This record gives sequence, structure tokens and C-alpha cells, in this order.
Amino acid sequence: MAGEVAGMRVAVIGGGPGGLYAAALLKRLDPTRTVTVWERNAPDDTFGFGVVLSDETLGGIQHADPAVYAALQEEFVRWDDIDVVHRGRTLTSGGHGFAALGRRRLLQILHERCRSLGVELRFGTEAPPAAELALEHDLVIAADGVHSATRTAHADVFAPRITTHRCRYIWLSADFAFDAFRFEIAETEHGVMQLHGYPYAAGASTVIVEMREEVWRAAGLDACDEQESTERCAKIFADALDGRSLRGNNSSWTAFRTVVNDRWSHGGTVLIGDAAHTAHFSIGSGTKLAVEDALALVACIEEQPDLPTALVAYESERRPVVASTQRAAQASLEWFEQLETYTDQQPRQFAFNLLTRSRRVTHDNLRLRDPAFTASVERAFGCEPDTPPMFTPFRLRDLTLRNRIVVSPMDMYSATDGVPGDFHLVHLGARALGGAGLVMTEMVCVSPEGRITPGCAGLYTPEQATAWRRIANFVHTQSPGTAIGIQLGHSGRKGSTRLMWEGIDQPLPADESWPLSAASPLPYREGINQTPHELDRTGLIDIREQFAAAAWRAARCGFDLLELHCAHGYLLSGFLSPLANRRTDGYGGSLAARLRFPLEVFDAVRDIWPDDRPMTVRISATDWAPGGTTPEEAVEIARAFAAHGADAIDVSTGQVVPDEQPAYGRSYQTPYADRIRNTLDVPVIAVGAISSWDDVNSLLLAGRSDLCALARPHLHDPNWTLHAAADQDYKGPGAPWPLPYQAGSRRPRTGRTDGPKPRLTLA
Repeated sequence: MAGEVAGMRVAVIGGGPGGLYAAALLKRLDPTRTVTVWERNAPDDTFGFGVVLSDETLGGIQHADPAVYAALQEEFVRWDDIDVVHRGRTLTSGGHGFAALGRRRLLQILHERCRSLGVELRFGTEAPPAAELALEHDLVIAADGVHSATRTAHADVFAPRITTHRCRYIWLSADFAFDAFRFEIAETEHGVMQLHGYPYAAGASTVIVEMREEVWRAAGLDACDEQESTERCAKIFADALDGRSLRGNNSSWTAFRTVVNDRWSHGGTVLIGDAAHTAHFSIGSGTKLAVEDALALVACIEEQPDLPTALVAYESERRPVVASTQRAAQASLEWFEQLETYTDQQPRQFAFNLLTRSRRVTHDNLRLRDPAFTASVERAFGCEPDTPPMFTPFRLRDLTLRNRIVVSPMDMYSATDGVPGDFHLVHLGARALGGAGLVMTEMVCVSPEGRITPGCAGLYTPEQATAWRRIANFVHTQSPGTAIGIQLGHSGRKGSTRLMWEGIDQPLPADESWPLSAASPLPYREGINQTPHELDRTGLIDIREQFAAAAWRAARCGFDLLELHCAHGYLLSGFLSPLANRRTDGYGGSLAARLRFPLEVFDAVRDIWPDDRPMTVRISATDWAPGGTTPEEAVEIARAFAAHGADAIDVSTGQVVPDEQPAYGRSYQTPYADRIRNTLDVPVIAVGAISSWDDVNSLLLAGRSDLCALARPHLHDPNWTLHAAADQDYKGPGAPWPLPYQAGSRRPRTGRTDGPKPRLTLA
């Protein structure tokens, strides 16, 4: 590090893999440094058994310290297969590439390396507080684990957020080696339990047994000591163990805790590994992240001119990587928390679902790793030969969609007095020609007062109906086989605002605005948006009839599908959410009461809408805010609409309150659709940052969704579906190119391809 004072003093709190590796690297790169590691346990004390490292992590170790890499290479157990055991049937997927070794042996290798380099190791010694160490050391590395005392002592700076999850697990070992990474499910009288097992030595395997807290208590495992727990687990998973026993190592049942910190450094003290962040063990990330933290920290210290700059660089480099890993780990742990909802899946779909649970392994990726396994999953799904899952048909009542892609409703704010014009014809027509199975209109408002903005489209006048009929006719005649659906809604308290590009959710000037109505007299934003009046019984009846009248017009316009908009904080969503509905009459309070008016509207529309045409409902499955709609309530909301005749639930989230805090990320809303589908066995439409055809295929094959709705990708590319077909070399009936466009079905060539080939290679 440029400008570093010779003899930099470093204190490391915690003798796990991350702390030891950081100590070894710092000493190796500059022998003048004084590096001391404090570890409160003895050298041979360790918890857990095996450690899995990725090829990426090993590559970093090889580059940074070949001696450690060579020692690890001699110890690794390697394998490629994952076995998924579902109701007595084992399905194997290969090509995954794992490397593991015993945690104790890993620590021994790092101990030996540290000693050879001159690192002082103080075992059986509690480290002084980080604040004291900082007085005599230039750098304090807090590698003191998930229960970090350093993090707790400086919580005002690090700002930790710790979430305890719903499952209990215990870390055990078997004295034989599995020949694959094994996942096995036990459906007991108390509930579902799962085993995660993998080899880490020639005659040893890690075995983790996990289950929901309520299952753990019902089984009486909460009252078992280590020996009793070990014996009970061996009995439950006797088939997986071939009747052999399990053993513990100070093993106890615990609940996983996700640790997130707003900051990772404080002065010269820095957090690494579990002290800074945790990620669920089901994606094998704890040791991996700690070792990678050590590599990045030391690299930044070497590269940057001073320590403060190095610590900033370390956090900037690692935070996005860790956040991505934590999102994947969160998806994985939630999958196991909800395991009971998947057990009735067909075995191959169940196995595929498990393998792709974190969204890091996808359909396309798995097809490269194990084409035979993936092909068998596709056949079980019903794919015709050479047909990607997204191009399989799907039926809702008498409507058969030729593929599983939906152009999601997107407000265009381009209507005049609610009348859609040429812009809408071109916008929706282009996306219909682009190959999607279903093209949805924007939210079409059922009254002038139900508009969001003056530019929103409506269906409350004959002129509007004529304009919509023109658009529907264009889709049916110029893009045969494409369905067009209409989404009906009412803005509620989110109405009378400016066009999006003039200020989203900003109120109109007083002389241009109109009065708002809602479930309760609560403005969308206090002091900014208009306070709506609370709808009385007469107002509720009027709005219900407006929806029915709009549905009547929509049927005569020729729309193939109708969706009722009960999401995003608009009127019907405002009744469903406890954050927007504070009523004390029969339309507020309990979930059943909050559902009452949306169901009345649904019934009125369903009575008008032709029996042979499907009807869907869009809901916000969470408000992303304390006190709002919960995922459990979302399941009950979906259940109620399905019972009233909804053919599918379009599962979105949020936009109900302005202070929401969504957990954005790739496909971030799809777990809510997944939960509803697999709890209720009702078709769902998944939305939310689905951007690739690989994601679509993965969601469908895993049984997490029946249809996938994409918005921004269709703004970027109206022909998204056709291009997805071309990218997958698909030329079947699920994505036919319009006759005038067929010449463009091949990607245009770029650059010269006829240049002379080189004749000589000159040194």
C-alpha cells in the first residue's frame, strides 16, 4: 500500500477461515507487518463438518497464495451430481462441479500457513474489544462471526439488521461418503423435513436436517438434547443413510439469521465474513464469502494509497457481490421454508424446481450442465420436441394462448378524453405482431373520475368503445392467434395527477383536477395529494355499475380476456390493504370485510362478461410496508377471487403506499406468484423484473408460474417474443412471424465474414 508505514500492526478477531486467510495474505505480501489472530477456542475446536468452495473462489486462492491452493487441492473431494429424492424416487442431475473438504482440515491448512509466515496465533484467548485493539493496531479485522461482539459494540455505526428465519436446522455428520449432493424429503406425521447431505472426505459426509419451526416443535425435537436429536434424525432419514448412524459436534438446533450491515468499516476496524453478512447454507456460501472478503480486503489494501481509501474500496467492491448472493440465498431459504407447498409436484418438476430455487441455476444453464435431465423435465412439462417451455400453449376457459408470454399492462398517458388514438393502435398492434400470446391494454378507467391522469384511457363512452373495437379488430385480423385483453380499473385516491413525465403522482392544478373517492379519506401522500371522500353505499353501487357497464362494452369490442385491477393502491386495492382501508362498517376491518367490495365488483363484472371468456384479477401480494397486506393474506385474497370464478391471478406487489421499501432484484415478485400457485393450485401470471427468455422458461418448468408478463422488455423491443424464438432456434406455431416480417426472422449479419484467412503466424 503506497504510503503505508513500515511494520503495519494488524489484529484479527476470530480464527475462522476468513480471518486466518486475511492474516496469511497480509503477512505474505509484507513480512514487516505484525499480524496477530485471537481465537477464543482451541485449535482443534470447530463447529460443522464439511466446507464447499466454488471453482471461482479456488481460482482466487490459487492466484493469491499458491501454497494454500496446493494444500487444498490435495484434500478436496470432488463430485458433479445432485440427487433429489422425492417420495422414494431419486432423480439425478449432473455437471454441477463441487469441491469440498473438512472444516477442521481447512483450518489446519490455514494454521500451518499462518505459522510458516510468522502470524501469531493466540488460541483459547478472548480478543480484547475492537476499540481497545484499535488503540495499538493500524487495522482491526473483525471476523468474529454471526454473533459478532464487534458489530454489537459499534451497532450505532455498522447499523446491523438481523432477520431470524422460520426453519430450525442441525449440523451433523455421517461416517460414509455420499456419492452426490443429496436432497431428501421426509413427509412425517408432524410435517415436512428435509436433509441436505454432501461428502467432504473419503469416508465422511455433512448432513444438515432442517424443518419449519412448528414442525420441529410438533415432533418434540425442541425437547431433545444433542444425542437424542442425532438418533431421531438418523431414524427419520434411515433410507438416505442406509441405516447408519449420525454424529454431532456440539450440534444444536438453531434458526438461521440473515445479517445485513449498512456499513462494514469504522475507523480502522472492518467487518468480514459472517460478521458483515450471512447467506443461507443451502447455497453453500458462508466460507466462500468469508474467503472472498479476505481476498478483496487484502487486494484493496495493496492497491490503494492509504487504509481509509482501501476500506472504502473493499466495501464498494464486495457489497454488490454480497447483495446478489444474499438475494439468491433468500430465495433458496424461502423455498425450503415453503417446501410443503411443492411436495405434490410431479417428481421431475419438483427436482427442477429445487435445482433452480435460487434463480442462479436456470433452464438454459441446466441444459448445458445436463441436457438429458433437462430434456426429461421438458417432456414431463408437455413440451413438444424442439419446443421451449415458453412456446407451449395454455388454456383459460375457451381461450387457448399459443404461448406463455403476456405483454403486461402499461399506462401510456396518451388518450384524449379517455379515447385511445393512433398511438394506442400502433403501440398495441406492434406488440401483437411481436409474437406475444396475450397483449394487455393499459388500465382502462371506468369513469372520468376514475382516471389517474387526464391522459388515461377509458371505456365509459360510445366513442371510447369505437376506438377500442378498432384496436381489437386490428390485433385479430393482422396478428391471428394473438389474444388481446383489457384491464379495467378505477384510480381511487391515486387519481387526478399529472402525466407521468410531468411528475409521477404529482397532483393536478386545482382548476384541472376532479374530486377523488376511496375506501377511506386518506390522501396518497399527506399534504401533497388530494384527500378523497369515503365512499358511502350509494357511491359503492355507482362504481360497481360503472365496472359492469365497462365490461359490457369490452365484450362488444371483442376483447378475449378481462382483468380486474385490484393492485397498486388504486380503488379496489385500497379496499384490500389495511394501510388504505380504515373503515369501520362492513367493508373494513377483517380481511373478509376488506374483500367484500372488490368481490362485489368482480361478481358484477363476471355476470356481464361472457362465460366462455376468461377473467383474471391483478393483486398486490405485499404492500412492502409494516402493517400492510401480508403474503399469507395474499393467498387468502387469491383464494377468494378464485372461488368467485377468477381463472387466473396476476400477482404483482406494492405501489399501495409511497413509503414502501421493495426488495428489488431479478424476478423479485415471482415468489409471491409461486406461493399462490402452489398453495391453491390456481393458475397465476408472474410479473416483476422478468427480463430474459431463460427466466421465463425456468419459472414455467419449475411450476412457479403459468404465464409470464413482461413490461419494460416489450418497450425496449416490441418483437421480444419473436426474437426469443429466434435466439432459441424455435420455428414452431407458438411464435409465427407475420408474413410481411418473415424476411426479418434471421438476425442480420454484421461485419465482413469473407475476409482471407491468415496464411502465416509470425512470432
